[in-house]
Amino acid sequence: MYDTVKDYYGKELQGSGDLKTDACCTVDSVPDYIKPIMAKIHPEVSGKYYGCGLVAPDLLAGMRILDLGSGSGQDCYVLSALVGEQGEVVGVDMTDEQLAVANRHVDYHREVFGFEKANVRFIKGYIEKLDLLGLEDNSFDVIVSNCVINLSPDKQAVLEQAHRLLKPGGELYFSDVYADRRVPEHLLNDSVLYGECLAGALYWNDFLTLVKQAGFADPRLVEDRPLLVGSEEISQKVGDINFYSATYRLFKLANLEPACEDYGQSVIYRGSIPNMQNYFLLDKHHIIEAGKPFPVCGNSYLMLKETRFNPHFEFTGNFDKHLGIFSGCGSDFPFDSGAKKTGGCC
Repeated sequence: MYDTVKDYYGKELQGSGDLKTDACCTVDSVPDYIKPIMAKIHPEVSGKYYGCGLVAPDLLAGMRILDLGSGSGQDCYVLSALVGEQGEVVGVDMTDEQLAVANRHVDYHREVFGFEKANVRFIKGYIEKLDLLGLEDNSFDVIVSNCVINLSPDKQAVLEQAHRLLKPGGELYFSDVYADRRVPEHLLNDSVLYGECLAGALYWNDFLTLVKQAGFADPRLVEDRPLLVGSEEISQKVGDINFYSATYRLFKLANLEPACEDYGQSVIYRGSIPNMQNYFLLDKHHIIEAGKPFPVCGNSYLMLKETRFNPHFEFTGNFDKHLGIFSGCGSDFPFDSGAKKTGGCC
């Protein structure tokens, strides 16, 4: 499928307007604090952008970030502004045409962001073969990906490589496309369905199995939306399969448990993370209001205490007394079936 993807994104698509579904688009506006950054992105870079949502978790200043499937470089350049001159962004992509666009504008973005030296670079490579690119183990704070992992023929390898490259306490934060059932094998040979991020979409429950096998014990869904298939031809091909664009965050933490266990713990958010003074969004089910005690399971406790978020919280409790499963922890279908505004996409 490598040639299919390269041809579709490097030759067939000339701009985001050529896409036939909204799988790689968004219905939402960017957060206000991102808009001034987006306005500085070079038009050629934004015109060749095919992502399904800006993948930018909070608190990135000084971070080292890896972007899997960086394409024309838009996410990398936005992230480069957020990490600042003390941080670094590395983009990996396999498509020559997209890499050419991204590399053409390194100095342009260094200048518009006012940096003395560029803090972003691009590498040609395959996201399931990151071990061939000379990237060191435990060397990235955050790994992002934007509607690309579904295009990979070996998703397990992508997840395992991401886990290897993350520092302890780091996270894989990414948007992608998922299906509510397994996509029939015969659809994998359809170049348009594959290029539109549908044929390669994982059944959501298979995805949860893969990430746990790769070492990410407790995947957290941040936001999701149902996808619109505007093409009648494509709609007939996929039949009753429903597709969703979703953002997950996967923390590399050694002591996470397979389920949400209750130890009577709680946290208080200090309201000190830039652009999130009133609340902190850990995931779709954990919106933590500033200044108020918030009961958490043991995994959520660790996701806040053993990561870059630690200084912004007060922590109460320990792991001495186990109280059973945390109330409300379930394993039903995770996505919302109705359209909703999520506010986290670009």
